[in-house]
Amino acid sequence: MAQRTFYQQNDGQLGAKPPAHLSKLAGETWRKIVPFLIDTGRVERIDTSLVEMYCAQYDIYRQAYADVRDHGVQTPIYKTVQNQMGDKIGTDFVGFKKNPAVATMKDATNQLTSIGVQLGLSPKGRAQLMSIAAPEKEESMTDALKNSGLI
Repeated sequence: MAQRTFYQQNDGQLGAKPPAHLSKLAGETWRKIVPFLIDTGRVERIDTSLVEMYCAQYDIYRQAYADVRDHGVQTPIYKTVQNQMGDKIGTDFVGFKKNPAVATMKDATNQLTSIGVQLGLSPKGRAQLMSIAAPEKEESMTDALKNSGLI
């Protein structure tokens, strides 16, 4: 039996089961959004990698958020003060350093927003998909009569 090409498998729909290489949280995200995406009828199996990227970015966002929650947005920086013998005699506060996880959260949020719009996972994205997929406007009865020359 010949195997169908990738985009034709599963009748061209996304699989309900997440790919095995996704983390536990990314897999949970997959199981939450794929039923919605299938119901919209606008996302197909060929979009699998886009859905994977969305799920992976959500996992990255959550990991970065956990780090910020545990360690704060910024951490204090201290300079060690030593005597002539090299013994530590104190510390001086020199300022704060931003937690690198804040930048990771920002990058992941930007990616989630961008990919989410493409998949229709935001009000703006759904509106854009609806306008692209909207059927041609049918001619009104008045316009039809005008075009036929009867009016």
